Amino acid sequence: MARVVRVLRTLRNHWKKSTVAVCALSYGGHWLYGKHCDNVLRREACLEAREFGRQIVSPHEQLKKATVILNPAASKGKANNLFEKNAAPLLHLAGMQVKVVKTDYEGQAKKLMELMEQTDLLIVAGGDGTLQEVITGLLRRADQASFSTTPIGFIPLGSQNSLSQSLHFQFENKVKHITAATLSILKGETVPLDVLQIKGEQDQPVFALIGLRWGAFRDVASTISKYWYLGPLKTMAAHWFSTIKSWPQIHQATLTYQAPTARPPEEPTEKPARPALIYRIIRRLKLYWNPPVEEPPKEEKPVPWEELQVSTVELSINTHNKNPVANRAEDSLQVCVEPETMSVGEFIAVGKEKARDPTLCTKRGHKLEASACLLTLPKEGAGFYNIDNEEYEAMPVEVTVLPRKLRFFCSTERKEQLLSQVC
Repeated sequence: MARVVRVLRTLRNHWKKSTVAVCALSYGGHWLYGKHCDNVLRREACLEAREFGRQIVSPHEQLKKATVILNPAASKGKANNLFEKNAAPLLHLAGMQVKVVKTDYEGQAKKLMELMEQTDLLIVAGGDGTLQEVITGLLRRADQASFSTTPIGFIPLGSQNSLSQSLHFQFENKVKHITAATLSILKGETVPLDVLQIKGEQDQPVFALIGLRWGAFRDVASTISKYWYLGPLKTMAAHWFSTIKSWPQIHQATLTYQAPTARPPEEPTEKPARPALIYRIIRRLKLYWNPPVEEPPKEEKPVPWEELQVSTVELSINTHNKNPVANRAEDSLQVCVEPETMSVGEFIAVGKEKARDPTLCTKRGHKLEASACLLTLPKEGAGFYNIDNEEYEAMPVEVTVLPRKLRFFCSTERKEQLLSQVC
């Protein structure tokens, strides 16, 4: 008992050192516990991936080839370590032939896609910028029609992973998030995604999976990181300071658009079985004795263009990939024109919401559906676009939707959740 009293008296007499020691031990314990939990998650994911590698392969089948485009600079230079620890072991345990191609500089992924050979799977390991470069390089190829049938997997390793919200459940734990996305690739469930083709007057087209933003909210979003020292108040402060510098922040443009087109039925992925020989002979005899009457081709009327003068705080053109499994009757892109009559308080409140979801369109915003649109901007002071969260110089562009152009791997649970939201 006397020893305990002496220890307590010592702790009381050196309370500053004791407090620092307790804080250090608590932080160290919490850090070690987090590392242990991460290792448990990796072990469980490896056990699940090993089941795919144990499947029997016939002598005539070949192992699947997966080409990984990895951006080591993503997530502030941590992407390579995250991939090697959490994703690469799962792909190897599943019995895939994995070829990892690392990018060295911005824009290299586009060039790599021009030289890429045919592969069974294409996996993008990075953030929004890496994914946008890969899609653009893929669809710029002369033989893009054959390469666009290759299923694509997305492993979210960047600071911004907008598409991941549509394909996978979101987890706060980084390890859980990456391993779940990798396992969804192994399970093979896919969903078709629309692609936006954005073409300027001279440059080659750029392709996007999320959308295009132009306006005041986009401009403020690019400055939020400067106010890091304000912590959770940095988003609100960035919008408030921007209103002090200039108000109102109105952007004017001319928007010309075409109405949406009817969506044709989706073609089956598997070919139907060939009919029996007797059935084929009878069908040919019927066609021989009663040939079908050819109808004259119907003249398709050109879809008219409608013009709209826009005066707005922000204009955005987005795909419907937020819920890719929704059963829509038309193929279209969504244009959102935010009202120019916003108060400062409303601007700050809406900006805070758009920082979390850039595709958000407010209740007062004017929405319209279109199959294609032309955006004509003023010659001076047009600013910049955000195309899938990547900055581009603003210029007159033509935006066209390419419906169900690419297929992406999606977790089964996330797909079921999206289907239940539709119902």
